[in-house]
This record gives sequence, structure tokens and C-alpha cells, in this order.
Amino acid sequence: MSACCSAKSCDLEALKGRQLFVLKWVLAINTVMFAVELTAGLTVGSVSLIADSLDMLGDALVYAFSLYVVARDARMKAVSALLKGAIMAAFGLFVLGQSAYKILYPAVPVYQAIGVVGALALAANGFCLALLWRHREDDINMSSVWLCSRNDIIANVSVLFAALGVGMTGSGWPDIAVGLALSALFLKSALTVLAGALCALR
Repeated sequence: MSACCSAKSCDLEALKGRQLFVLKWVLAINTVMFAVELTAGLTVGSVSLIADSLDMLGDALVYAFSLYVVARDARMKAVSALLKGAIMAAFGLFVLGQSAYKILYPAVPVYQAIGVVGALALAANGFCLALLWRHREDDINMSSVWLCSRNDIIANVSVLFAALGVGMTGSGWPDIAVGLALSALFLKSALTVLAGALCALR
């Protein structure tokens, strides 16, 4: 019996080690891409890039929280998920405000820059999703991390469509539309994560 328990303990430690390794990688990637996208978004005046950069920052914070709770109990993991949901909601509201500003003060962003940076972000997040795939059902902590990464892929593809739309129309409206759509996605994901966390805390 003790040998069995010892084996289970070793398996759990090995799982935590793999989770920590993956989380450190995705944290580093998202931190770098946040800086790249935010700089590009502010330089070319793109709401969709700013929105995607904030998603990267939110994910970096999410992964930092997740690293902290990997070796902790289920309650701490649920509290971490609650914080992640709150961060997602805050960024969703911020992007909503940025979109409203661009509607009031329209400008046409540089679509080539949106496309190049968006493609780079898609490649980075595709790598993160591949790393997280095998851990997506480990526990509520890793599940919420995987959900964030999946949303990143959707956001990156949307940014590429924004670049295409701006290039074809010569208008900033496709960029604004994608910004609004990403805001809605952030808020919907926030509600999903918050609901799961609150359920786990009960």
C-alpha cells in the first residue's frame, strides 16, 4: 500500500514539474509578445493590436498566478481562477473603451504592420497552445490557462482579418469591429472562468 501511495506521490510531483515547465515557457512568450504588440499597436494606432497585446498581458498575469498555485490545494487554484476571470473582465472593458474612443476620433491604422505583428502573435500563441494541450484537463488551474491560450488563437486570427479589412477598405472600421469582438470574447471568457471558480469555492 505504501509503495502504491509513494508511486502516486511521485506521479503527482512529476505532473507538477511538467506543469511548471510549460507555464514558465508560456509566461515568457506572452510577456515578450505583450511588449511587441503594445508598441506596434500604439505606433500604428490599431485597436485590434492594442486589444491583443492586453490579452497577452492578461495571459502573462494568468500564467504567473498559475505558477504560484501549481503545488497548492484546490481552493487556492479556484481563487487563482477567480483572479484570472477578474483580469479578463477588466481588459474586456478597457478594450471596449478604446473602441469607443476610435469611433469618436477615427483614424486609419497601418494595415501592413497589423498583419505582420498579428502573424507573429499567432505563431507564438500556436506554440503556447501546443505546449498546454496535454495539460488542458489536469485541474481547474490548467484548464483556465488552456482556455486563455485558445482565446489567444481566436484573437490573433481576428487581428489578421482586421488587417485585411483595413487594407481592402482603407477604413479603420474593420480594426474597430475586431476590437469590439475581442472585448466581447474577453468578457464571455471572464464569465465562464468566474462561474467555474465560484462553483469550486462553494
